[in-house]
Amino acid sequence: MFFILLIIFVLVPVLELNVLIRVGESLGSWNTVGLVIFTAVVGVSLVRSQGISTLMQVQKKLAEGQAPGQEIVEGMMLAMAGLLLLIPGFVTDFIGLLLLTPFTRKPVAKVLYKRMQIKVANQNHFQAGFGQGPFGQDPRSPFGQDPRSPFGQDQGNTFDGDYEHKVDPSDKRPESHQLDDKQDPKA
Repeated sequence: MFFILLIIFVLVPVLELNVLIRVGESLGSWNTVGLVIFTAVVGVSLVRSQGISTLMQVQKKLAEGQAPGQEIVEGMMLAMAGLLLLIPGFVTDFIGLLLLTPFTRKPVAKVLYKRMQIKVANQNHFQAGFGQGPFGQDPRSPFGQDPRSPFGQDQGNTFDGDYEHKVDPSDKRPESHQLDDKQDPKA
């Protein structure tokens, strides 16, 4: 984590300054400033149009009864692209444009969504208690697994049902006391 923060807060600004100085030497300082402002304005307008398109895809998937997972990942990538395009500099603008273009955004979003699905499935698998046997052992160990279950535990003890609270008509107590039998044993 420290290495990632070092790259984000130290190396990226140094790289941006280096590129800005080189472009400023060849184009001139005012042309470079104008180009940075132009890329920010064009980038924000492109983020807006791509965001609306992605929102329409999300609504279409929801109307069809499907989960719009990949589209939500694309929306997060568009937000990141907008942020990168607003940061002054050409390196962040280039990365933002890569995240903004559908040709590069869709495959990356698909891969990220698949990885998120696998990570959530694995995390839910272990958090739900399926990651341990009845005595806390690792289910991948060869000893102590329950042969009836792939997770090392018996999965057949869950019952589903409904209940309805009925009031006895022969009970002469007020109705409020009839409902609170469990809370007030003296009534």
